[in-house]
Amino acid sequence: ILPGVGAFGAGMQKLHEQDLVDPLRDAIAEGIPYLGICLGMQFLFESSDEMGEHQGLGILEGKVTRFPKFDDLKVPHMGWNTLDAEKDSALLGNLPDNPYAYFVHSYYCVPDNAEDTLISVDYGINFTAAVERDNIYGVQFHPEKSQQVGLQILKNFLAL
Repeated sequence: ILPGVGAFGAGMQKLHEQDLVDPLRDAIAEGIPYLGICLGMQFLFESSDEMGEHQGLGILEGKVTRFPKFDDLKVPHMGWNTLDAEKDSALLGNLPDNPYAYFVHSYYCVPDNAEDTLISVDYGINFTAAVERDNIYGVQFHPEKSQQVGLQILKNFLAL
C-alpha cells in the first residue's frame, strides 16, 4: 500500500532518493498486489503536469492533470462524492450501491486505456477515481477518511 499526500514531483523525487522506484516496479511485475491511495494512485501513471512536467512510475499508460476551472465548483475537489463502479471487482465487494467516499485533490488521472478505470466520479467532469489492472489497484479518494466504505475497501484489498 502506497499512500500519498502532497505534490507529484516532490513525491517521485523522494521515491527516487530512497531507491524505491525499482523495488515498486519489480514487486508489481512479480504480481504482488499494489494499492495506491491518492498520490500513490497518481504515481502509477506515466506523467503529471502538477507544477511542471514530472515522470511517474509508468505502470499504467496515461497522465495526471489539473481539474479545469469551474464556475460553480471549487478546486481542490474536497468532500464526499458518490462512487460509480465501471466494472466488478473484488476491491468493491460488500459495498452498498453508489457508496460515498471522501476526496481531497486538485489533479486527476486520465488513463489511456478505459479498461483500467474501476470507478468514476462526476465532479464537473466525469473522471477516473479508481483503477484496476491485474494486481494493480489505485484510489484517488481517501479510504482512511471514508468511514465504513473505506474500511471495507481496505479489508477487501488485504483479503487479496
